[in-house]
Order: sequence, then structure tokens, then C-alpha cells
Amino acid sequence: MKKQGLALVPLLLSAGIGYSQNTKPNIIFILADDLGWKDLACYGNKNTETPNLDSLAKHGIRFTQAYAACPVSSPTRASILSGKYPARLQLTNFIAGNRTDPSSPVLPANWKPYLEAREITIAEMLKDAGYSTAMVGKWHLGNHDTIAPWNQGFGYTRMIGKNGLDYYNYSVYIDSYQNEFVDNGKEYLTDKLTDYGIEFLAANKTKPFFLYLAYSAPHVVIVPRPDKLMKYFRKYGQSEEKFNPYYAAMVESIDDGVGRIMNFLKENNLLENTIIIFTSDNGGLGMDELGPTPTSNLPLRKWKGHVYEGGIRVPAIVSWRGKFEPGRISEEYFSSVDYFPTFCEITGIKRFPENIDGKSILPILTGNVVPEAERPIFWHYPHFSNQLGRPAGAVRKGNFKLVENYETGELQLFDLSKDISESINLSGDLKMKTEELYKLLMDWRVRVNAQMPEKNPGYKPAR
Repeated sequence: MKKQGLALVPLLLSAGIGYSQNTKPNIIFILADDLGWKDLACYGNKNTETPNLDSLAKHGIRFTQAYAACPVSSPTRASILSGKYPARLQLTNFIAGNRTDPSSPVLPANWKPYLEAREITIAEMLKDAGYSTAMVGKWHLGNHDTIAPWNQGFGYTRMIGKNGLDYYNYSVYIDSYQNEFVDNGKEYLTDKLTDYGIEFLAANKTKPFFLYLAYSAPHVVIVPRPDKLMKYFRKYGQSEEKFNPYYAAMVESIDDGVGRIMNFLKENNLLENTIIIFTSDNGGLGMDELGPTPTSNLPLRKWKGHVYEGGIRVPAIVSWRGKFEPGRISEEYFSSVDYFPTFCEITGIKRFPENIDGKSILPILTGNVVPEAERPIFWHYPHFSNQLGRPAGAVRKGNFKLVENYETGELQLFDLSKDISESINLSGDLKMKTEELYKLLMDWRVRVNAQMPEKNPGYKPAR
């Protein structure tokens, strides 16, 4: 592992939870792509069938205020693997994101379209701690061999290669760019990724393992398995709230995969020593893009590509049989940067990289929340998204959230405890709170060396 920049950080393990010399807990982290906050039945969706994820929530903790560190894919993935805010990594847009707006007074910020090789990933940390590590699915953090997953701590790698948006004509790189599986239209990609995940688990069931399973679904293009469609077509005609039946079928295939993994753990007596996390990399897509609108995030405002709640609030389920209270619904908020230090604490790793932004949420998971001052969490998206998002930043502290428009300097303040839709701007009425959060956001940007949008020399203001 890359050893530079390691710091000794004290860890306070909750009684009976986490690392022991005899039994290290296994970790399975399952990441959906563009899955919206209310796309699962256990989050109130009346149309999509997700019995396995509902069962995971029933036996674990369902979070109602979990956040992705960015409203688009690559930065959030980097935050999960590194424990750092995308702004600190200067990886602030999705790989290949380059949209501009000639009519805007700003140009997008400079950024790095990759996770640097020098960054220490949670896979490297766990590998050094004796874990077998696997990355299956969507990488989306750069394609050079030095920064591919097989050189970032993963011993078993099945990375989606060519035609990643085609669920029946794709390729998968097997541990290197020299070994490639090419599908010829026979194996549905979501199912294939589950196959690989179970293959890894079967080969490593007698030793501690970390599986990072990153599904590409339900990202557009919306291509479901045909055999799942008919029941959703029937529901479509009967539902008061119209939905995309093709998208619902894609979500169900993810649920199938989760069910197969849970069955494997049960059959091999691994459930009680395995922590399972399921979440999404950003909010759902609530507009037409490469086809009809996939989903709705209402009552949340906006969708993927925006720093409003619809773009960053995501489903998150955490389960550890016999360790975490089953069936609990938590309103505590946290960010995807927090997974890294949480895994370190659970597995007994006491040295990890400097400048980690995340904070272990193990006290939240165990229900032993220690009262403290309200913790601020941050977002920085200095780009124009494909989903019509504009350059903006945000900070949440307690129930209040501030959004800054980087083009105009406009500030918006919302009280999320009373206004989950972010429809009432309180910045004019609560000036001291607005100033407090704006200073937090500005100081944080300096602290992490956030790259800001640049002036557009071709901009001509309207007269």
C-alpha cells in the first residue's frame, strides 16, 4: 500500500462491536447508479418491487437523510473509496464531464478527471489488514492502468469496460486490460455483476473479505430484462402516480442481485459476521436524458446534477445481524465521505491517511450517538451538469442548509425540518444564520483548496 501520509487516529469502539483478534467482520458495499431517494418500496415507492432490499432494511437500519458527497457519479465514488471530499481531491465532475454554457458569466472550474494513484483507498487499507478485496462493476475513476482498480488495492477486479451503458452488449475487464470478457447479447449486465460478486465470495468465504459491488443500473440507457416488464406494464395502467415501468424493472434486477448475495451469506453462515451497506452514488434522474424520464424525487427539489436535495439525498441501508438493532429508521444525517473511517473503526485500523474528511458513523449505527455540536457537511459542484445543474455549493448544519449560486453569488437558506422541498428561501429573514453558514462554506473551500469557476471572457451581459 502507498504508505505516505498515514496518521495515527484514536478510535473508540462501541462495546461488542467491531474488530477482534479472532474474527474480523466482512464488508459488502453495494452501490447503485442514479438510484433515487424514494425508488425502493421500503422508502415508500408503491410501484417498484424490492423485497430483498426491504428485508435488508427490516433487519438493519434505514437512513432517511443519507447524502452523496456530490450530485454526480465519479466524485461520490472517489469520496467513498478515499474518505475525502471531492473538492479536496479536485475530482468534482463525472469522468468526461465537460459541458459549458457560453451565456454564463463563468466557466467550469479546473478539475482532475481521475482519482490520483497517490490516494490511499479503503481497499488498500483493508488489504494491508489481511482482507481479500474485490471491485465488481462500474469504476468511473480513470482508465490509465496505474489508477485502475487492480492497482488501487483490489485483488479481484471485474470492471465494466466497453459499452458500459449497454446492458446486453458490453465488456468486462478481468484483473487487467489484457483479459476481457465480451458479452454477445446473452447475459444481462446486472445479473453478470452479481455472478462475479458471488464468485468472489465463494472463493474467499473462509477469510475476511471486502466486496465493493458497483452496479451500473439503473443508470440510463434504460434497458431492463424483458421478462420483468409485463407486471409493471399492468401496474402502469392502474397506478395513480405515473412511473417508468422500464426503470422499475431495472431496479428490481438490482434487488434480485441483493437477494442472491444474502442467500449466499445465509447458506454459508456468514450473515452474523458481515456488514452490508446499500446506497446510491447520487440522486435519481428526474428529467429526460437519453430517453424518457426515469424517476421522480418529489417532494425533494430537483435531481441528479443539482446540489438541492433531489440531487444529493440518497437511500442508504446498513445491516449487521446481531450487532445493529433491526428495523430501525434513523434521521441522523451523514455523507458518503464517512464510510471510509467507519470501516476503519469497525475493522480495528488505527492508522489512516491524513486529511480524511469523513467521520465514523459507528456510534449512529450502534444507537450510541454522543451528543455534540451540529456537524456541518459540504458540497461543491463548480460545473454545468448534463441534467441542467448549474455551478453551486452547499453546506448543511443541523436542520439548516445554505446553497450558493456560483454564477450570481445568490444565497438561499432552507430549514429542512420544515421545508424538505427547499421552496422557502429564508436568507432574507434569518440573516445571522445565513452569514454563519456562508462563512462555514467559504472557510471550508479554503481548507480543502476547492477549485472555483473562472470568469468567462466571452460573457456579454444582457442589456
